[in-house]
Amino acid sequence: MASGSKRLSILVTLLRLVSAANAPAAPHPITFDDFARIQRVSDPQLSPDGKWIAYVVTTANLEANQLQSNLWLVDAKGGGTPKQLTQTGQDKSPRWSPDGSRLAFLSSRSGKAQVFLFPIQGGEPRQLTNMPDAVEILKWSPDGTTIAFTSAADPPCTAMPCGPDSKVARVYEHWPYWIWTRWLDGKRSHVFVISPDGQSAPQDMTLELDYDVPRVDMADGTLKVADINFSPDSREICFAASPQGEETGDRYAHLSVLTLADHRIKRITANRYNDVSPIYSPDGAFIAYRAQLTAGIAARYHIMLYDRHTEALRDLTETFDRSATELQWAGDSSTIYFTAENETLQPIYAVAVRGAGAPRKVVDGFNGELSIGNQGRTLLFTRTSTTKPAEIFVTSAKAAPPQQITRHNDAVLSQLDMASAETTHFQSADGAAVQALLVRPPGFSAGHRYPMVVLLHGGPHTMWGNTWSYRWNPQMFAAPGYVVLMINRRGSSGYGQKFTDEVDSDWGGKAYVDIMSGVDATLREFPFIDGSRVAAAGASYGGYMADWLATHTGRFKAIVSHAGVFDMTSMYATDIPWFSEYEMHGTPWNAEQTHRQWSPSASADALGKFRTPILVTTGEKDYRVPFTQSLELFSTLQRQGVPSKLVVFPDEGHWILKPKDSQVWYQVVLDWLATYLK
Repeated sequence: MASGSKRLSILVTLLRLVSAANAPAAPHPITFDDFARIQRVSDPQLSPDGKWIAYVVTTANLEANQLQSNLWLVDAKGGGTPKQLTQTGQDKSPRWSPDGSRLAFLSSRSGKAQVFLFPIQGGEPRQLTNMPDAVEILKWSPDGTTIAFTSAADPPCTAMPCGPDSKVARVYEHWPYWIWTRWLDGKRSHVFVISPDGQSAPQDMTLELDYDVPRVDMADGTLKVADINFSPDSREICFAASPQGEETGDRYAHLSVLTLADHRIKRITANRYNDVSPIYSPDGAFIAYRAQLTAGIAARYHIMLYDRHTEALRDLTETFDRSATELQWAGDSSTIYFTAENETLQPIYAVAVRGAGAPRKVVDGFNGELSIGNQGRTLLFTRTSTTKPAEIFVTSAKAAPPQQITRHNDAVLSQLDMASAETTHFQSADGAAVQALLVRPPGFSAGHRYPMVVLLHGGPHTMWGNTWSYRWNPQMFAAPGYVVLMINRRGSSGYGQKFTDEVDSDWGGKAYVDIMSGVDATLREFPFIDGSRVAAAGASYGGYMADWLATHTGRFKAIVSHAGVFDMTSMYATDIPWFSEYEMHGTPWNAEQTHRQWSPSASADALGKFRTPILVTTGEKDYRVPFTQSLELFSTLQRQGVPSKLVVFPDEGHWILKPKDSQVWYQVVLDWLATYLK
């Protein structure tokens, strides 16, 4: 009897062990290995018949230290398993032919990115172009007879740099000489057209122009797909360009139309400031575009309507105190859909073309990469949050509840313990209302006291959104057991123009007050935070604010400064010196006091007084905030004996993007915080 009981006990134990082995593992805090497994879904494109979505999935290859992208296809109704179309890891920008039979896309599989054509019914991709330089943007003409694309072209050899000197030295005779992560070589982006059959060579449509078409977006030094579009009849192309911008420092763009038959170019807008993102109405009557109607780095973008017959202009968002981003037309040309940042989110709005109605919100949440298809009946976009990387969603143009189409990251996310961001509000010391996001650590217990990390966003005219990030991911900062606080201080976008402007020529003023007030308010509201263990970390303007905190308060146990502005005068070496001129209300020589006043370097002696341990990180190819700014800070810290460390990434720019570099960056940062937040 005892023997039988013993056998039963052993059997029960074995069954429990088997059950435990088969049970799903308990969710755990995110690690970098988890982070690297996330598949980055982007650039969804709906087929002309509305049945399929082509898109890009990017994955991290740590061993190769590369991000690799391939094309995928999924049923637009969400049924079935997504299909991977390409395998090279070097493919992007899928674009449907108007008849839906082919996908044009860009691939660097043969070297520099070129246009390839993929037959949807089967077969291998065919290379269409063989340009000396990479192709950056491609567009199908609506009639399907032409593909327009952009690629760099050599300047006349009367321009500089050229000739024998360029072999041994970079020679420049005017600004700019570098942008983002590259030295300029005098080449310009031109518009080419080619027949999809490849029977003729590409034709340069802007051969005589000595400026980029479309404009170079100075925010990140790239060309924007939205800045060039075909007319519905395929006869012309509208583009944004800055003919005098680069040589004079006037960065503003205007719109022109290029008639394909005779290469004639006609300017159609006369705004003193930026006119960008032109898009024709389906009926061909209008061109909608985004325009900044006042001076200012962060002046809000209005939606303007250009009547192609009368040339009259109309402002559709005159009273809408948010900045419009992506624009899409409804199929019947009656409505324009667009996204706009709004208080940590980025909803989709709609505005009627006729009448005087205000824009209405049609889809809430944080949405991006908005497009429209199926004769204008279907809205397609990606959606994200602090706990969910981007996936593809669709909804009808009548704004039915969005349907999630892809779920590339469900398996990874199911294994992770991540808290959703909470919205909190507080009153700053001067009475201003400020919003923040707070993320609790994994395994949160109200009875435990947690350290806090305050993340400082850049810009200064951006915002912390309820969105997934690969550069400053709040979940990665929360994972070691920290509360993460993200304050949308003065200067942030998404809160109206007045709020955005309140950092101009006041970099260390109201924004600093907001951050310090936000820390105090958060400690009062959330008693589980240990106020004696608070750190701060930021990049770009956030790095500037990290430097400002280090020279103005001893409140923080540790600070991380990435690509931070330390000295406003030497910052004039940036690739966008006009930015400093605007923010400081003048040049370093005619607004010397302002540059000095808002430089952390002016209070450098306080670093030795407060002795806050500071980690300094930077990319050696950073020409936005030249990496010498970080060197100046580190040298100053070392000279005063302040605990500090400098980490320089030789092959990175303003952002740390390569997978292995990102892994090292997160490890160094989290190790630094762990050392001082014990």
